[in-house]
Amino acid sequence: MVDAERDRTVAAKIGAIVLIIAAVQYVAAEAVTAAAWKDPQYSYGFNFISDLGVSSCGGAVLGRTICSPLHAVMNAGFIVQGVLFIVAALLLFRLLSGRLGPTYLVLAFVHGVGITLVGLVHGSPEAVADGSITWHSLGAGMAIIGGNLVSIMVGSHLLRNHGERLLGITEVALGTLGLISVLVLLTIMNGDNGQAGVFERGSVYSIMAAELIAGVALMSSRTRRDAAHLACQ
Repeated sequence: MVDAERDRTVAAKIGAIVLIIAAVQYVAAEAVTAAAWKDPQYSYGFNFISDLGVSSCGGAVLGRTICSPLHAVMNAGFIVQGVLFIVAALLLFRLLSGRLGPTYLVLAFVHGVGITLVGLVHGSPEAVADGSITWHSLGAGMAIIGGNLVSIMVGSHLLRNHGERLLGITEVALGTLGLISVLVLLTIMNGDNGQAGVFERGSVYSIMAAELIAGVALMSSRTRRDAAHLACQ
C-alpha cells in the first residue's frame, strides 16, 4: 500500500509538470505565431486560433483573410498540447476513484486526438474547397468538448473532497465557461462573426487555464498526498 501510494504521488508530480508545460507552450506558440502575422494584422477578437496554423497565404475563410508566416509553430503547439494532455492523463487517471479514472482517460484522449487533428488538418481555403475542413471541424469539436468535460468531471470529483473545494469550483466553472462559449460561437459564426474569435478563445483558453491551475495545484505536496489518499479509498 505504501509503495502504491508513493507511485501515485510520483505520477501526480510528473503529470502536474506535463500539464503545466502543455498549457504554457500552447499559449507561447499562439503568441509567437500571432506576433509574426503582419498583413493583415492578426486580431484576437476577429480571427480564429486555427487561422494561425494555415500554411497558405492570401485566401479567405468566412471573411477572414489568412496569412500566417509561422504556421508551423502554431501547428506544433496544437500537436504538442494533444500529446502532452494524453501523457498527463495516463499518469493521473489512477488518482480518480472508481469509474472516474477510465472516464477521464477517454475524455483526455478525445481532447488530445482532436487538437492534434486540428494541427494536422488546417482550416484553410483549400480545405473548404476540397471538403477536408470537416476533419478540421471534427477535431476542433473533439478538443473543445473533451477538454472542457475533463475540467468539469475532475472539478466535480474534487468538490467531494472538502480540502480541495476551491480548486473543484474553479475547474467546474472553467469547463462550464468553455462549453457556454462554444455554444455562443456556434450561434454567431455563420453570421456577423466580428467577435467570434473571442468566444472561440473562451472555449479553448478555459481548457488551458484549467490544466495550468490543476498542474500547479498538483505540484503542492498536500494536493498530491490527498489525491493519492483518495485513490486508495
